[in-house]
Amino acid sequence: MEDNENFERREDVFSKSVRAGKRTYFFDVKATRADQFYLTITESKRKFNSESGKFFYEKHKIFLYQEDFEKFDNFSKMM
Repeated sequence: MEDNENFERREDVFSKSVRAGKRTYFFDVKATRADQFYLTITESKRKFNSESGKFFYEKHKIFLYQEDFEKFDNFSKMM
């Protein structure tokens, strides 16, 4: 039960969604139990299944951990 209590009290530090054409990107900064930050980037794309005749969402997720933030910052400066 203690693990559930710790999990429930943790909240997103920051969340933002960005629509880009047929895709939506979700940026979520979260904290671990040890108060270290990480970023999840989720790409969501709406697709149609012709067999079932229904829409569904295809999702891809990337986790970026605090120890790697600086590496990505350096990469963005190169562009």
